[in-house]
Amino acid sequence: MESNTLYLSLGSNLGNRFEHLQAAVDAIFEQLGAIGEISSAYETPALGFEGSDFLNCVLEVSTQLTAAKALKTCLNIEKQQGRKLKKGDAYESRIIDIDILLYNDEVIDKRDLQVPHPRMVDRKFVLQPLAEINSEIIHPVLKTSVIRLLAHTNDESTIIKQLKWLRNPQTSYDFSKINYIAIEGNIGAGKTSLAHLISRDFNTKLSLERFKDNPFLPKFYEDQQRYAFPLEMSFLADRYQQLLEDINQFDLFKHCVVADYDAYKSLIFAKVTLQPEEFNLYKKLFHLMHKELAKPDVYVYLYQNTDRLLENIKKRGRKYEKSIKAGYLRKINDGYLEYIKNQHSDTIKIIDISEMDFVKNRADYLSVLRQILK
Repeated sequence: MESNTLYLSLGSNLGNRFEHLQAAVDAIFEQLGAIGEISSAYETPALGFEGSDFLNCVLEVSTQLTAAKALKTCLNIEKQQGRKLKKGDAYESRIIDIDILLYNDEVIDKRDLQVPHPRMVDRKFVLQPLAEINSEIIHPVLKTSVIRLLAHTNDESTIIKQLKWLRNPQTSYDFSKINYIAIEGNIGAGKTSLAHLISRDFNTKLSLERFKDNPFLPKFYEDQQRYAFPLEMSFLADRYQQLLEDINQFDLFKHCVVADYDAYKSLIFAKVTLQPEEFNLYKKLFHLMHKELAKPDVYVYLYQNTDRLLENIKKRGRKYEKSIKAGYLRKINDGYLEYIKNQHSDTIKIIDISEMDFVKNRADYLSVLRQILK
């Protein structure tokens, strides 16, 4: 899942400048993407016009948006905070100013967007906080590090580092107290996409089901009756081995493991696909193996309606999934709901995502996170 690294410069010289900066940081997190680093706030004189001193800072943001959409989002945030559209090209005081400094290592030269920012090398209030975040960033045009640009800038302004720090809103989403999250759902619900997003934004260990390596899966969709038992047995063995490796060997550097499946998935699918005699044998083997596996601290079930599931399956274009029917998906969903109903556990979160798109819509993504952590 592609992610872009964006560096933004924020400034304010009207009203409660610190509160305006914090409000912008919060809005950027909600609308643009995950915030990695926030520099100190620096007080700096107004440049190019007579006005009150500014507070400035720089943010590192991870976003899935294109540069053009990121610019549009930044302009919308400025408008939401009350910034008026300026008349002419003259500089003026403002409640909030958000500038795109860098977007990956790209060079963009359009009428409404120039990246790298064409005046960043002449602004100490940009270079100082940017160097604080990452002094080794290379300017993609000048091929020079930020720390060297700061050392040679012509800007002789006095800038004063503030003692008060801006808060990263990402800290409100605390996964540090959870060791193991299992994300479950029907075929095409978006389990893997959500696991990837959480792992990227919160530095968690990622455990993904290795279904692509299963040689029986394409054959199963062609002839379910013949290949159901070898398919389910191979999945059982593979999931057991993978969970033992990924969950039981805890990674000290990543405090949470996020998996896009749970061991009980094997039993749910097997009940739908196997004959009664086969399922009884399978169930005995499953319970013998399952006793050794760690249980998730949080079990998430992504509920998606059947029509949306079929759309998602079609979009991802796996040839062997073309034959999946709505009836089969409904049976799988019923199997999950029956399992959940019998657990009597407050660690299970059922999240209805039928009207959501947490990959493209950040508000939906944050809503899902809040429900997981609630």
